[in-house]
Amino acid sequence: MGKHIVITGVSQGLGRAMVDGFVAEGHRVSGCARRAEAVAELAAQYPSPHQFSAVDVRDDAAVAAWAKAAIAANGLPDLVLNNAGLVNHPAPLWAVPAAECDAVIAVNLSGTCNVIRHFAPPMVEQRSGIFVNFSSGWGRSTSPGVAPYCATKWGVEGLTQALSQDLPPGMAAVALNPGIIHTAMLETCYGDDAAAYTPIAAWVKAAVPYILSIQPRDNGRALTVPG
Repeated sequence: MGKHIVITGVSQGLGRAMVDGFVAEGHRVSGCARRAEAVAELAAQYPSPHQFSAVDVRDDAAVAAWAKAAIAANGLPDLVLNNAGLVNHPAPLWAVPAAECDAVIAVNLSGTCNVIRHFAPPMVEQRSGIFVNFSSGWGRSTSPGVAPYCATKWGVEGLTQALSQDLPPGMAAVALNPGIIHTAMLETCYGDDAAAYTPIAAWVKAAVPYILSIQPRDNGRALTVPG
């Protein structure tokens, strides 16, 4: 049945495309997203052994229940892809509303921590599995107007480095810069200019095999999907 792949943020964008890509390659996917309607559509399209749940990664208790159910249904994950993310509407940091800033931090950083907190213990016990934490070009550089997002993605890079040092041999944690892809999130930042960047369909053809190629020897690396 291939690998068991856990993906957050599967309702749209890169997460949704990766579901299609990994299923097409014969792998089992356990995915979550906040939008129940989108999750129901995925569950109808890809029934068991695939599992899709309406989960807000900011909710630690909900993530705990999801992790338990996903492992019960499909065993320990081979890959955990922390893909769920938010970007703020471009503005100087002092002009970003507190609630918007808090949401970006909660999803991009706290959500990643929550997922790791509940999938890692049984994986560590078996010394098996790889965490792929989605970073960004803005996790390794900065631009004006996106300070909250940059802060979280720089945080993902540091979190991943430290996590890689916590893991036993046989496991890995990597930070993955997906590149610049034409998604709804990119449109938030670039408007109509987002259409000039890599289409999701082209990206996923490169990303799926690249992610599947990540090995324990890559532990701690900052990787980028080939363009």
